[in-house]
Amino acid sequence: MAATHEAQVSAVAATALDHDAIIVGAGMSGLYQLIRLRELGMRVRVFEAGTGVGGTWYWNRYPGARFDSESYSYGYSFSRELLQEWSWSEHFAPQPETLRYLDHVADRFDLRRDIRLRSRVAAAHWREEAGGWEVALEDGSRHTARFLITALGPLSAPTLPRIEGMETFRGQSFHTSRWPHGPVDFAGKRVAVIGTGATGVQTIQEVAKTATRLTVFQRTPNWCAPLHNRPITHEEQRRIKAAYPEIFRRCQETFACFLHTPDSRGAFEVSPEEREAFFEKLYAEPGFGIWQGNFRDILTDRRANALITDFVARKIRQRVEDPLMAEKLIPKNHGFGTRRVPLETNYYEVYNQPNVRLVDLRETPIERITPEGIRTGDAEHELDMIVYATGFDAITGGFDRIDIRGVEGQRLKDRWAGGPQTFMGVLVEGFPNMPMLMGPHTALGNIPRSIEYNVDWVTGLIRHMRERGLTRADARPEAVAAWTDHVKAVGTGLLSNEVDSWFTGVNRNVEGKQTRTVARYSGSAPAYRAWCDEVAAKGYRELALA
Repeated sequence: MAATHEAQVSAVAATALDHDAIIVGAGMSGLYQLIRLRELGMRVRVFEAGTGVGGTWYWNRYPGARFDSESYSYGYSFSRELLQEWSWSEHFAPQPETLRYLDHVADRFDLRRDIRLRSRVAAAHWREEAGGWEVALEDGSRHTARFLITALGPLSAPTLPRIEGMETFRGQSFHTSRWPHGPVDFAGKRVAVIGTGATGVQTIQEVAKTATRLTVFQRTPNWCAPLHNRPITHEEQRRIKAAYPEIFRRCQETFACFLHTPDSRGAFEVSPEEREAFFEKLYAEPGFGIWQGNFRDILTDRRANALITDFVARKIRQRVEDPLMAEKLIPKNHGFGTRRVPLETNYYEVYNQPNVRLVDLRETPIERITPEGIRTGDAEHELDMIVYATGFDAITGGFDRIDIRGVEGQRLKDRWAGGPQTFMGVLVEGFPNMPMLMGPHTALGNIPRSIEYNVDWVTGLIRHMRERGLTRADARPEAVAAWTDHVKAVGTGLLSNEVDSWFTGVNRNVEGKQTRTVARYSGSAPAYRAWCDEVAAKGYRELALA
């Protein structure tokens, strides 16, 4: 089998390469990178595994999927005409609308002619003699390019739980990220949702509306906050379109590119009455303000974090009628905001409904999936449908699923076995000409804002090379070491780095990912951009260019 696979990715003769660049993925990163590389006059091919463009918003069609960044802070900012012609219907747009938006972008900029759909990349090997990459698709075809640009997304590799008997279930079952393209009807059905992360919370809210019985299987509860979504009025639409320059300027200035940024005060610099009033204000406002716009020390100071944690716990107790149920929904192993905070609409009220039950897997673990449903330590749950809201092999998972080999055949998965090592989250030493968009160690936050910066930086590097007749860019080992040390340093003191989550590279459903690593850049987005801008301004001295 190995020999056959190696034959698929055979040596490339030192002849003309098929493309100047291959982009893997046609989500928000891949589409924008295609636009920018076309401006350089490059021959580009995008390979996309799905049957349409959109990335995250193509794959995640589960009920309730929507933005938790304000819609008008999420779309592309590069085209004034696009901003003026597109109108978001809600402050936090639902998935179908977002997919329509990305289809509109693909059509408006005539991107589809360079995108090949139904084309999953199986392997990508650096070929020294050709000075480029050879990419093998699952259909057996091979393609070569000078540059290989990964636009995989940090949350693109879904994971299923390791539960015995999953294949035996006779009803319908699917992961939230591989939802059917046609409608799914919950009416009259006995439905289980396994998982209470962000996707689980959104799904549970919708399923509970019509299912005869919804059983939620919860291993670890999460701190959730109200979304407070509503339609955008005609007058608001007019104001938003007039304010786009100010909106995106604000996103450039804030810590994580959201419209919210930490308050300049510490939690103990105000009176208890002022603090409580501030928490109440944030809890009543839409979006991530209670997480991203709270006192500056709630994510670094245990005492400050305990205050907001206690406040949100009180809110849950107020909203859930059964005190025992409320306690099951209150996390006991991490403070508020130290994991990704799901935003919700009447999520806690769902548990007041007679058709909803909660199974606490810490008390009664799942023993196996049966043909009829789910067996736990104390009961048999007969079901018509199982929804796996069990998340992703985050940040590095999309890379791990492709056989990526750099100089002298080194596997990227082996290189990152102890945690990712990168230069600015964009390049990996020994993997030349492989810029990563939204790779490990980049500033995440409001993703599209980070995407546009990442793409523009990569485009600037490629422009620099083309203007000077350079064909190879590799990160110097000392630059990788310095950046990796910097990433670790800026994460020091963050309470979130003391918690098991996808922020710290932990996934119990993935072998080898039970130990915390530094998987993301935890500093501010402006600080990240300043570092990257300086590298470019000084002529990319941290890279070996040839």
